[in-house]
Amino acid sequence: MQKIQHPSNNAVLGAPAGWDQGHVPCSALPITRTEVDGMPTVVSFWRPTAEELAVLNAGGSVALWVAGTSMPPVMVEVDPQ
Repeated sequence: MQKIQHPSNNAVLGAPAGWDQGHVPCSALPITRTEVDGMPTVVSFWRPTAEELAVLNAGGSVALWVAGTSMPPVMVEVDPQ
């Protein structure tokens, strides 16, 4: 999937402090800082490639990877933009 610039984006995240770019590259990520029910949230937007869409349409799934040893509260959804 390709990260995309979304009309709601209002910030950019860089690699975490101390990140080893030589080991695993981490590029800038456009984000939207917002709130849901009073809880601060951060949203990034991704668009599947034609090949990924073909896999999804054939019954494939979306995998969410998080660096570390646990999974923070996350959500994946579809956005029409």
